Amino acid sequence: MKPEIDPALKSVLARIGKPREAPFVPDDFQKDALQAIKETDCLVIAPTGSGKTWIAREAILSVLKKGGRSWYASPLKALSNSKWIEFGLHFDAENVGIITGDTKENTEAPIIVGTTEILRNQLYDAMHEGRNLDFDLVILDEVHFLGDIDRGVVWEEVMTYLPVRINLLLLSATIGNGKEIARWLEEIRNKRCLVINEEKRPVPLYPLFLHPSGRLLPLLKGKSLSSPVADFLRKSSEKYNMRRRKPEYGGIIRILEQFRLLPAIFFLKSRAECDAALKAKEFIAPLPYSEEFNDSLEELLTRFPALQNHRQLKALKSFGIAAHHGGQLPAWKLLVEEMMNRGHLRAIFATSTIAAGVNFPARTIVLFNSDLYNGHDFLPMSATEFRQMTGRAGRRGQDKIGFMLAIPGKFMDIIHIRRLLFKAPEDILSQLKNDFGMILNLLMSQTPSDIQDIFERSLAAYQQNERHHNLTNKAAKTLWVDFCRYLDFLQAEGFVMENGRLTDDGYWAARLRLDSPLLVAECLRQQAFPEQNEKIMAAVVSLFAYDRDNEISVAPKDVPPKLALALKKVLLAVGPLVRRLDAAGFCTAKIYPAVGVAMYFWAQGRSWESVIKATGFAEGDLAMLVLRTADSLRQIAALKDTHPYIAACAYRAREAILREPVLFL
Repeated sequence: MKPEIDPALKSVLARIGKPREAPFVPDDFQKDALQAIKETDCLVIAPTGSGKTWIAREAILSVLKKGGRSWYASPLKALSNSKWIEFGLHFDAENVGIITGDTKENTEAPIIVGTTEILRNQLYDAMHEGRNLDFDLVILDEVHFLGDIDRGVVWEEVMTYLPVRINLLLLSATIGNGKEIARWLEEIRNKRCLVINEEKRPVPLYPLFLHPSGRLLPLLKGKSLSSPVADFLRKSSEKYNMRRRKPEYGGIIRILEQFRLLPAIFFLKSRAECDAALKAKEFIAPLPYSEEFNDSLEELLTRFPALQNHRQLKALKSFGIAAHHGGQLPAWKLLVEEMMNRGHLRAIFATSTIAAGVNFPARTIVLFNSDLYNGHDFLPMSATEFRQMTGRAGRRGQDKIGFMLAIPGKFMDIIHIRRLLFKAPEDILSQLKNDFGMILNLLMSQTPSDIQDIFERSLAAYQQNERHHNLTNKAAKTLWVDFCRYLDFLQAEGFVMENGRLTDDGYWAARLRLDSPLLVAECLRQQAFPEQNEKIMAAVVSLFAYDRDNEISVAPKDVPPKLALALKKVLLAVGPLVRRLDAAGFCTAKIYPAVGVAMYFWAQGRSWESVIKATGFAEGDLAMLVLRTADSLRQIAALKDTHPYIAACAYRAREAILREPVLFL
């Protein structure tokens, strides 16, 4: 590709540069939101990078000055860790604590950072113990997760159970129906929820198109496609074999570098594509020597010594490019984010998962696809997803203008991208649904009749009333009928009495805040977990922490007989329950025994590299399994009063598996 620009872009590219430094002055929407949250609930919808965190910090400071306490909840452990560090520097470390499944520090501090699931669990405990949650302000960051099909239920539960006296600050870049969400909150909390909606991006976005020849073109003229792009789509796409043509990542980086459009985030379809794209180093010049770059990298490698021999370190160090995706170690992803934030990298090849929550903007974001994988299928990108991605284009305080570059290809529908540039985010719909963990925890403090009232006050019920004026409310009725199905099963299994109260087994099972609480509870009932061997304990618990569909394989000769016997004991213990669950219409995750073998190897103290080699796990998947297993072991270790020996073994197992390179903070 030969780097060229359309003459129409000369004036646009001339705007590239760093804004003049000026004293910070909050925008009107920030001041309005801060005033609102001092008095009542507030929902802030504003573009990525526009200063929502400033509102949160100032609101926390206002509460802190009065001797109050604040809870900051985010959807990601990585984001919670980042905010913990940021707030510790801003408010002094002694004032800030963290609670996630992995980390628990300074829990009595006036400012607590953690995941939304942990906050929900604290609300369960407060309701059970009949006490008030000891906070004055709750902040829910990335609140558009309310519409997430898997995790949205947690956000809705928090909003529903939160005591009215605690003001609620909701932050998001992408909610289409903010006023509807606010009206629902006003109805269930009996207090005003002010909506602050800011549309203006802090850094304006300019959309570009890259012709296969290497010529940069404006994507639009007004709201229509520019003439050169329209002509290309009409006449030239077949000429350039776009459906079979592989992206020339190195050539694209060269073009972006020539026209001062770096750093860039390349959004790719898969982990494998991100890793393969690092071969682009063959087509770009090595980074010039920089003492600042070397000092930053050395500092980060001192913090994360396990990364000294990371297989992708050479590409980062020599060429300033890196891959970032879920198949990588959390420490590596943090190192990449830090190097990007400090301005040391040319480009990151990433999957779309980084678009939400993680803070590392770039001057340019590069799109090769107009569809995204939702965990099951590839579907056209939504306006919400598009805004999350383009929100990374343009760094506040460092860029006067940000860019989106569309690359024509097999999976790129340019017409769809044009529409998304002018489309508002989609409405958020309730994702409230029953599961065994939710029902057991609610029954600790609520009667079935109380739970029916919760369904009638749900966002699902409210939205049906608002949109369909359904007085009988099918949504609430559907939730109740489904609840009764769960309740019948729990009663048949001996976790709930006929009067709707929990049995003794029900009370301790409710404290297992896991994806598969009944299966773990059955293992405890059947005494299928070891009381002495922490390595085997880690192995068998990991079976219920694995959340991926792909099976790993381990040669039978590599499975120690003692471990094989323990795995078989667990499978025999849960087998009848799994069959009863299936017969009653409840889905259960498939159990992969080889996962337990991988965890056993790690708990034995084997090196990270040897476990990866023996099992074929992706590093990020194994790290996630270790962290999820550690969280499950923490829940079991909390059952000291009912299962003291198992709890002690679970505690030792957790200690055995939480080490570098998984645990690094």
